[in-house]
Amino acid sequence: MSTSLIYHALGVHGYLYVRSFYKKGKVFFHIRNHPGKVQCPDCHSRQVISKGTKTRYFKSLPIGKKPVILVASLQRIECKVCHCIKQVTIDFAEPKKTYTRAYARYALELLKFSTIQDVANHLGASWDTIKEIQKEYLSRHFGEPELKDITKIAIDELSIGKAHKYITLVLDLDTGAVVFIGDGKGADSLDPFWKKLKESKASIAAVAIDMSPAYIQAVRTNLPKAKIVFDHFHLIKYFNDKLADLRRQLYNETIDKAQSQELKGLRWILLKNPENLDQDKDEKERLEKALKVNKPLAAAYYLKEDLRQFWKQENKKMAAAYLKAWIAKAQSSGITMLMKFAKTVAAHRTGILAYYDYPISTGPLEGTNNKIMTMQRQSYGFRDKEFFKLKIYAIHCSRYALIG
Repeated sequence: MSTSLIYHALGVHGYLYVRSFYKKGKVFFHIRNHPGKVQCPDCHSRQVISKGTKTRYFKSLPIGKKPVILVASLQRIECKVCHCIKQVTIDFAEPKKTYTRAYARYALELLKFSTIQDVANHLGASWDTIKEIQKEYLSRHFGEPELKDITKIAIDELSIGKAHKYITLVLDLDTGAVVFIGDGKGADSLDPFWKKLKESKASIAAVAIDMSPAYIQAVRTNLPKAKIVFDHFHLIKYFNDKLADLRRQLYNETIDKAQSQELKGLRWILLKNPENLDQDKDEKERLEKALKVNKPLAAAYYLKEDLRQFWKQENKKMAAAYLKAWIAKAQSSGITMLMKFAKTVAAHRTGILAYYDYPISTGPLEGTNNKIMTMQRQSYGFRDKEFFKLKIYAIHCSRYALIG
């Protein structure tokens, strides 16, 4: 094998090919420093004196299924100019690594389509080696997210693990990238983010959050000029939870067995959007029959459907009038659940209407949460917390699909 082939095939240049040999199913290529290219690693002078060599072994690109090992006789020199005594710089591998840069790049390409264990098996490497390669790459490219150009963000929490552990995520709504991961949940988990945001001098125009008092207070304190937009998915989910509670209450209070039977097993049908009702299972007919015999449930259900129309108004003025009418209708219903919910909506009216200034939501963050959960299932969890966070920072570049 020629020196030029070592360069073109394995990405190693500035070295001379010595010989090759085979041992235990592996291919070994012995190389040494090119005498005319040895220079001081500090001052780059070529006026050096040889002080012997040191042999090191590096994993390199495989040939087919055969692992390839580079056996490098590395020169140790004394510089006549700066008088340092050091080993010459290795330009085909990172310091203190046992694999070449080309090997690392190849592993990263494989990781786009395979798991860490699959790549480790293919390359005949340990799981830790492949994980180390990916972790260093992620740290270099995603370890410090840029905050200065962010204008719109979404904040939400995610449950991870079995012991009710939480992380708080901040998403850049323009790029879809996670820009902060806080440990735990609540306002305190965001303290490091506010500090970094202030240092970046970013100008945040709008923040999408749920109606958590802790988040509201944290945003108002740290971003007094930003518009708070209450997420409509959370609002509808909150109403659905109350609707499910109302159904349960009515079921328990109903004496008439026929009416009671109509309410039984109706929960998931109530929570579905009308267009999603399964005709094959007669869900529409069951729902209509139950609503016909139970006026409080019917009132709550139709008000839920009316509330969904709020986000489809032509402009903010029409939306404000629509919301005002909806609140009045709910308050005059005489149903405790609806009256309490109307009071909550009225108290958060400004943030709900802010959607018409900035039509944003935490929806993209929910999609990111789903990706994170998929990643966790595929990896059977993460023991390295830092590695887990780096994977989340890079998750907007990932694609997940069902296979099989």
